[in-house]
Amino acid sequence: MGLFELLRQKSCPRVAFIGIDGVPYSLIMDNPEVFKNLNFIAANGSGGAMESIVPPESSACWPSITTGKNPGATGVYGFQEREIGSYETYISMGNDVHAKRVWELVKIAGREATVVNVPVTYPPQKDIQRMASGFLSPSVRKAAAPQEFREYLESIGYRIDVNSGLGHKDDKDDFLDDAFLTLEKRFEAFKYCIEKNDWDLFFGVFMTTDRVNHFLYGDYELKGKYLDEFLEFYKKLDEYIGILNQMIPEDVIKIIASDHGFTTLKYQFYANEWLRRQGWLEYKNKGGSGLENVSCESKAYSMIPGRFYINLENREWDGKVEGKDYEAVRKELKDMLLKIKSPDGESVMRHIWNSEEVFRGDNTENAPDLVAVPNNGFDLKSSFDQKENIYDVGPRSGMHTFENASLIISKPGLDIEGSNLYDIAPTILSMMEIKYEPECFDGKSLI
Repeated sequence: MGLFELLRQKSCPRVAFIGIDGVPYSLIMDNPEVFKNLNFIAANGSGGAMESIVPPESSACWPSITTGKNPGATGVYGFQEREIGSYETYISMGNDVHAKRVWELVKIAGREATVVNVPVTYPPQKDIQRMASGFLSPSVRKAAAPQEFREYLESIGYRIDVNSGLGHKDDKDDFLDDAFLTLEKRFEAFKYCIEKNDWDLFFGVFMTTDRVNHFLYGDYELKGKYLDEFLEFYKKLDEYIGILNQMIPEDVIKIIASDHGFTTLKYQFYANEWLRRQGWLEYKNKGGSGLENVSCESKAYSMIPGRFYINLENREWDGKVEGKDYEAVRKELKDMLLKIKSPDGESVMRHIWNSEEVFRGDNTENAPDLVAVPNNGFDLKSSFDQKENIYDVGPRSGMHTFENASLIISKPGLDIEGSNLYDIAPTILSMMEIKYEPECFDGKSLI
């Protein structure tokens, strides 16, 4: 490392962010013997639970964390989006995020950032010091830059994501082996980057945690078959974070955060099947699938997670609902959704917002008309084909929650209570002493 880099590091505050996708704060606090290092960092710094965003889905959450803006500004509302003026859909990728990421602002300020495994960042940004895109990237070769970093990742057998298909089996042993291996390779990549010590911002995300929670969180809360393996996985994660924490220079502020909480899944709720049985949704073909199978006679349809769209004329490809009836139809649908009861008599929906209540910005044309957050235990699915049942129990035993996301910062005296994902980007910039316009963010700095 040259003299210039050493002088820059001494004069400019630095931040290391480690994401732990889907890890609830209560899980960390309730298991101090498993999370020894995370509890140590929280006890000597600041820690607490924070709120996620609406909707609390990773594909929408990480663009909001990394920009400090809501989906109305980022343009990403979920894993899958619809093409405006058609029934075609696309998977959200990095180029679909229409707001500057925190590492881009760091770059503009003349500083350097290394970014590893952040969801919704493919393809990698070539002007960033070092970057490996996260899940949905087609290959390590295409996901990583520059060449030296890419070659290193290929040499260690780096894994972009877990093979989630293994989690669908009753026997989870192969899934767990795959999860541990993916976690190990992610740690090796983080270690390699941190050892370089040439960055001002390190931003890396462990996403394997989300995958393990989806398939084993029920085992944790209900003391199921794989409880010990679940806790062992998290003990290994905490061990890795402890090593990284020791490697990172003391003057670097560390932030560890998740994008949403988790809870045990009781039922999957197929919203489109419910709409079909209410007479609000029709399909063109019985055996069809996908949004293009929605008939023009439909009044509404749903996309995950909990997004409801009115089949509005002059907006949808073949919309049925006239503009003059829009508000009445939306209110009727909202009232119907709020009345839904599960087979056990529980309310499925916790809250339903009109689009304009939660989304604002220059990219609201693709926003849902209604967005729902269910009560804990219910996972809102869509699926554009006829189902035998509205409620189902699949291979997953865990689901996302809006509350109970984790935020741990090595700096003491910060008030975490009442914070949310939008606060992270401005907090990072404040810690790095990079100037910004506060009104540009939906969140606020915790400093």
